[in-house]
Amino acid sequence: MAGWMWIRCFLGPHLQRVHRSQGESRTEGRAGRRGWTYQPKSLEKHTDSILGWASALWSLSYYSSPLLLCYLYRKGYICSSKLVPVSQYVGTVMVCLLGVACLRGWGRWRNSEYQQFISILEETRKNHTPSNKKKLACYDFDFSHWPADFSWEEVSNPKLLSKTGVSLLKPEPKLRGAADSVLNSLRTLPCHIVSFLIAHSFGRRMLYPGSVFLLQRAMRPMLQQGQARLIEECEGQRNKLVACDGNEIDTMFVDRRRDEGQHGQTLVICCEGNAGFYEVGCMNTPLEGGYSVLGWNHPGFAGSTGVPFPQNEANAMDVVIQFAVHKLGFQLSEIVVYAWSIGGFTASWAVMSYPEIQALVLDASFDDLLPLALKVMPDSWRPLVTHTVRQYMNLNSADQLCKYQGPVLLIRRTKDEIITTTGPEDIMSNRGNNLLLKLLQFRYPQVMTDDGVRAIRAWLAASNHVEEAAVYSSYEVDDDWCVSVLQSYKTERDVFFPWSVGEDMTLEGRRQLALFLARKYMRNFDSTHCTPLPYSEFTAPWRL
Repeated sequence: MAGWMWIRCFLGPHLQRVHRSQGESRTEGRAGRRGWTYQPKSLEKHTDSILGWASALWSLSYYSSPLLLCYLYRKGYICSSKLVPVSQYVGTVMVCLLGVACLRGWGRWRNSEYQQFISILEETRKNHTPSNKKKLACYDFDFSHWPADFSWEEVSNPKLLSKTGVSLLKPEPKLRGAADSVLNSLRTLPCHIVSFLIAHSFGRRMLYPGSVFLLQRAMRPMLQQGQARLIEECEGQRNKLVACDGNEIDTMFVDRRRDEGQHGQTLVICCEGNAGFYEVGCMNTPLEGGYSVLGWNHPGFAGSTGVPFPQNEANAMDVVIQFAVHKLGFQLSEIVVYAWSIGGFTASWAVMSYPEIQALVLDASFDDLLPLALKVMPDSWRPLVTHTVRQYMNLNSADQLCKYQGPVLLIRRTKDEIITTTGPEDIMSNRGNNLLLKLLQFRYPQVMTDDGVRAIRAWLAASNHVEEAAVYSSYEVDDDWCVSVLQSYKTERDVFFPWSVGEDMTLEGRRQLALFLARKYMRNFDSTHCTPLPYSEFTAPWRL
């Protein structure tokens, strides 16, 4: 029995923190706090430190392996006479690390707190009941060992799905003849190979730096602190979801439906940025407003597995929505999707695929990845970058957004330094402008004529509220008249977008209506890209 317990401790996960359950009384010496950091014994502490450094060195070697291999090749070390002793050294190191891991297991076995944890974990794996889940939720440990709480297969038929997962919008293929297509494929084969290598090596990591292990390791204390706050102060519930591609998605749900506030019945699903985690990300904004909130981490971020390519991102978003509806009990009409930065891609996919969703809020988001990718790469790489983005990283948020019929609010950062194609001082290069224009041009094509677009561009060029008001008043926009025109059209037609309102309108009327719509669909926030959005700026999208 003792030997079996040691094996479980040897193979068990790293325990970081113990969260005090809500009903548990605080013991003497720990009064005044809801949880505490797990304190390993001396043997476990030192052996765990050694294994941690070994893991970090392995990760560093992995990322620098191309340069390392080139260096070894030039020095003549890649040959049988050199590799044999190196392999012996590596084998010796592996045996030593195995011994260190055995000692760590011994240290854990001698710790009663870890023994209690590992017993609860094993019991939950065998019998995943709500009571066992509640006991397990009192511990923060390696999420790979956490039992799955919900799977996409529970509510969907795998036979109805493609091999890659849920459907995505694809760029329209160029029409070519059969012979021309074959020749073109052969001619562009090297470009396809290079694009694949770029996308699956440094390209994906540049686009989603939060998936890099070294960055996650550096942020680990901050993430653990944020997670402890969500669980211990906000009574958050951590869950593992299994997407249709097999990736495991780390989520956090804060339920406010029992509170007296009016917002608790609405669920806000948060989509983080390319280096954002729900532990320290945009979840805090709707939490301040008393909303029920569901946060999740991108594939490859923190506890989530996989890599954050567009298909995997959409698969993850899909299982999050399925979980919210079928497990948490929310209706789609009670869900608001809120996204920051690159999270706008998964958010726009969500509202495109689930049009019954109540509303969408996009903060510091962009219309298309390609212009931003071209900004940071040499001009000579333009064809290669274009092909790589369109083939492997096609974050076409604007195209997806135009498929949604519901209320939308866009928040533009006036000092944004990330999604501008020139610099933060040039507010007209902010790709949020293009997102607004594309949405309005789709929904109100008769209003968005050249003059309407010109009026909106003048309004978008304003960098503060005073300049905005000056532009708005210079066109003498009558808000009441604009509302009456739109309301009359909606009452008489009651049709889906695009609307034909404005086709028989004067030039002045179109300008007024264009500016009115722009101000309703977009709000400015005087800040840089990464500043947390205060709750005062998180408002419900405009409804007619």
